[in-house]
Amino acid sequence: MKHLVRPGRVTALIVLILFILTIYMYFLYQLQIVEGEKYYNQSNEISNTQRRITAARGNILDRYGRILVSNKECYNLKVDNVKLFANEDPNSVILDLVRMVESFGDNYTDDLPVSRTPPFTYDPNMTAIQRTMLEAYFVRQKPDGLAENPSAVELLSFMRTRYGIDNSYSSEEMRIIAGVRYSINVRYAVNTAEYLFVEDASMQLISSIMENKLVGIEVQRAYVRNYETEYAAHILGYTGLMTQEEFERYSLLNYANDAMVGKDGVEYAFEEYLHGRDGTVEEAQNHAGTVLSTRYLEEPVPGNHIYLTIDKVLQEQAERILNNSVNTMILNRNQERLEGIERGDYDPEMKDEITGAAAVVVKVNTGEPLAMASWPTYDVSTIIEKYSELMETPNAPLFNRALMGAYAPGSSFKPCVATAVLTEGQINTEFKIKCEGVFTKYAAEGYAPECWIWNSVKGEHYTHPEENVTTALRDSCNYFFYSVGHDLGIDKMGEYAHAYGLGVHTGIELVETTGNMSNEANHADYTGTVWRIGDTMQAAIGQSDSIFSPLQLAEYCATVANSGTRYSASILKTVRNYDYSRKIYEREPEILNTIRTAEYNWSAIHEGMYLVLNDWGNEPNALVWADAPWICAGKTGTAQKGEKITNDGIFIVYGPYRDPDVAIAVVVERGGSGANVQRIARRIMDAYINICSYSDSSEEEMTLLR
Repeated sequence: MKHLVRPGRVTALIVLILFILTIYMYFLYQLQIVEGEKYYNQSNEISNTQRRITAARGNILDRYGRILVSNKECYNLKVDNVKLFANEDPNSVILDLVRMVESFGDNYTDDLPVSRTPPFTYDPNMTAIQRTMLEAYFVRQKPDGLAENPSAVELLSFMRTRYGIDNSYSSEEMRIIAGVRYSINVRYAVNTAEYLFVEDASMQLISSIMENKLVGIEVQRAYVRNYETEYAAHILGYTGLMTQEEFERYSLLNYANDAMVGKDGVEYAFEEYLHGRDGTVEEAQNHAGTVLSTRYLEEPVPGNHIYLTIDKVLQEQAERILNNSVNTMILNRNQERLEGIERGDYDPEMKDEITGAAAVVVKVNTGEPLAMASWPTYDVSTIIEKYSELMETPNAPLFNRALMGAYAPGSSFKPCVATAVLTEGQINTEFKIKCEGVFTKYAAEGYAPECWIWNSVKGEHYTHPEENVTTALRDSCNYFFYSVGHDLGIDKMGEYAHAYGLGVHTGIELVETTGNMSNEANHADYTGTVWRIGDTMQAAIGQSDSIFSPLQLAEYCATVANSGTRYSASILKTVRNYDYSRKIYEREPEILNTIRTAEYNWSAIHEGMYLVLNDWGNEPNALVWADAPWICAGKTGTAQKGEKITNDGIFIVYGPYRDPDVAIAVVVERGGSGANVQRIARRIMDAYINICSYSDSSEEEMTLLR
């Protein structure tokens, strides 16, 4: 009988199986018994790494403790260079990441200052740090064949080769990849912050990256500034990564090279208070990278909180009033232009468009700024993303006109001249001058300045009656101030102007212009002409080359209101530590100067400013202020800009008249006259009075802040 399975084959199969099992058991024995301890220890191997913990920046609050700027926790996406470039095709990964970021509406960091689409050109508005980075990149890549001073096209051509971006990628895709790789690469050439692929990433983006397990991206927790108001952009300023120059300064204070620092405004001025002290944490990780434990080697200390003298509500109201009022003036100006064109008497060469404005409110008895509005303005929360766009926006919205604008004061300067001539005994309060309409003392030399009233009606000549200093202020009589200014002299005039804080620093901690009080020494620098006696007389009515900031004008008005005591315009009220438990600093009112003159001299000046707004002989002004909740005193100013340029409008006011509390200065570039812009001051004054009526209890409830 023939067998289906031969015994020899069965034996061979059994032997083979036994052989395989023997080998398997041998290797299993080696793995688990002989080398088991080694592999067990390796799987449980723990590594300790140290990581820096960024301290939260301090909050910025208003005088009543209402938050203006705080912190918001966010998540940044950081590139892990080792893992990213370990990919078979890192360029493809970069492109996929960018597409994913854009699909969720997030923005990624691209420092390459080259247009995103062909024809490729350098960004004409590249920032200083972008230029520094680009030049450093040129130097670093020159040995690899980069041409001297390459064009944008030559640079991208070099990058296509340098980064292995093959021709399967379009020009736009190549530019995307090159931008990211440049941003990573350039940080080896410039000592700057590490590359963050996405800052403040959305949770949808983070979730998508985690779900897709994209290699080369790490999620880091961080903080970003959170603005609790849409206003006060020029005051608050903003933060950003350090430049090379800033790093050299802040590294001495142990700042990390990726620290966010104040760039402008309050954020910059009080950096030392706001910036905290970073901490260090030690993390224990297993071989797979899982964090097993954390231990703080140094606790982070958040920054201090600063309280400003600004009233958040008043600041918002002042900016809204200024914006609405200026836009109304623009509409009216456009209507007047159209009517002039229809009549045929409009001069097309006339520069009459309003280009800017500012309003400042200060406390009379402390000098504290309560509101500082500048028009046009911008959204500080998006300044980094829109910086280039803002730089190109008409009328320079980034320019802080309240502090940096410098304007001829016009007739608002006359109270200063009145103070000087009365104090020096040149005249007394009863001394009178007859307005002749034209000051003819130097007519033979070809100089005969006119009072504003002389040609106020076309085809007619008018003069003021005999004027003492009070009525001369009321009527803003140029002839009177030509006369007394001529005899006073420019040196004495400048001495009193500086005593009032005009043409000198106000004491505010923010960047400001000092302006200029007209004087013989630097006259040629401003005008290119030789000083003449006529310049003294023009300075007496707020012209010549005298230019002051709106903040200086507001502080000057406050000094007039409190009879000569000039306070510092410091904007810092209080500083508290990170948990608000300890007061680190509290500001006391600081007197910078005192103008001493007889009380009856002050009374004459105050009465003159009272009559400007309350004498029905000045009907346009009296109509504006007739129903005001407070009786106020003020002075209009009209500053001539030159041939075929509409005059600037300036207005200063304080109130209440008998017990001054607040002073306001308003300037509108090409506003026409002080009378035209005083309605802005009236609306701001009303807003302040209304705020006082419902917020009197605020400070009482928060007496800790006083």
